[in-house]
Amino acid sequence: RKTDVYEGRLPLYTEYEGRKAARLRSEELSGMAERMQQFLDLYPSGLSEETEEKRNINKLRILEYFGADETDWEDWNWHLRHVVRKAKILDKLIKLTDEEYQAVELANEHEIPFGITPYYLSLIDFESHREKDYALRAQVIPTLHYVNKIKDFGIDANTSMDFMLERDTSPIEGITRRYPKIVIIKPILTCPQICVYCQRNWQIKDVYSADAAISADKLEQAVQWIKKTPEINEVLITGGDPLLLSDEKIEKLLERLSAIDHVVRIRIGTRMLVTLPQRITDSLLRIISRFNVPGKREVIIMTHFEHSYEISSQTLNAVQKFRQNGMEIYNQLVYTFYNSKRFEAVALRLALRSIGVTPYYTFNTKGKDETYEYRVPIPRLLQEQQEEARLLPGTVRTDEIVFNVPKLGKNYLRAGQHHDVISILPDGRRVYEFHPWEKKISQADTYIYTDVSIYDYLERLQKSGEKISDYKTIWYYY
Repeated sequence: RKTDVYEGRLPLYTEYEGRKAARLRSEELSGMAERMQQFLDLYPSGLSEETEEKRNINKLRILEYFGADETDWEDWNWHLRHVVRKAKILDKLIKLTDEEYQAVELANEHEIPFGITPYYLSLIDFESHREKDYALRAQVIPTLHYVNKIKDFGIDANTSMDFMLERDTSPIEGITRRYPKIVIIKPILTCPQICVYCQRNWQIKDVYSADAAISADKLEQAVQWIKKTPEINEVLITGGDPLLLSDEKIEKLLERLSAIDHVVRIRIGTRMLVTLPQRITDSLLRIISRFNVPGKREVIIMTHFEHSYEISSQTLNAVQKFRQNGMEIYNQLVYTFYNSKRFEAVALRLALRSIGVTPYYTFNTKGKDETYEYRVPIPRLLQEQQEEARLLPGTVRTDEIVFNVPKLGKNYLRAGQHHDVISILPDGRRVYEFHPWEKKISQADTYIYTDVSIYDYLERLQKSGEKISDYKTIWYYY
């Protein structure tokens, strides 16, 4: 053998053949499944009776604070009018740690975008112990490191924070193109809720930014650009969150894109299923489903769940509305420190499939300075795929792990020939050279990336209560 896969003797089933070997092998597989379940039990989905009861209490507390009722809660516009943006208000609705309060207050002081919808706030536990809701809090409550970095960037933010170099891949305002057959169109550059690790945080000014939506003229120019580029067959409508637009504006944009013969697939990238499922109204469903024409044009919903604890009965209902109208929903997970524990992503995959969402991509957190605390070593993604996701049936582990290369796009991490470790720094950090996706098709530059420290990552896990021995094989992934 080239390498010794096992530390000690080979499994007992390898010493037998036939039925005896099969039964011993079956016992070993059951042991794997049982060990996996022990981890999965640590990550409840929001569909459990206990969690639903807790969230109903949260909802009532939020409604009481705003002097609202159940009718208001079901109105997505009410939620938009009451997005929580100030530390003082947030502190009255959930308990904050001193650092959380200080970070939000500092963000407010320096006009750094911050906002949480009342609905999403109801998913967060009232207590500040972060036992189950740590991934949810981490998404929307910035760290002091993040706020100080953004504050220090100042007028250079557009350059410093544009990790994907969209300024170099936008042939016209509102359009981003990195691939031959698909293009991004961005009709609005804000969301009802701001994710701390947002790829386009450099473009988002505020939840209520008056100039967040592109002008009608510029949007039309973007549509005309697509019409004049027949090589484009697929359009991703994103932003920001395009479902912040009115039904009328969404319908008009879908009509304009659907009138282009060479556009055969339209994706709508939205987090509304997660942050504000009340937005998925019957009228919106009628509009979107009208353009999903089997055999001619497909409309797909791309969403972004980060953790099984984000899922709720309202989420399930919103997803099923799309499914019952013949539309698929795909999830793009951003793999951060806060959802990277053993089998945590497995719990999310299982929960997503249970409500009708297909795992699609798992992204390595962008290598941005301000989100350093969110980043995970590349070997952890590879370890998760091999030792955790691999235990699931193929119908569940459908996501592909990727690293986004600035300007160029996705690099598939499981394709070993598409990246190399070219150096290890004195502090143990690995330096990678990522190859462009079009390698062997056309000429393009490679990208040099310095990963976060495995040692520091494991140390943080240990401080959060994890057993480091559970992650001991991480060093052997490249």
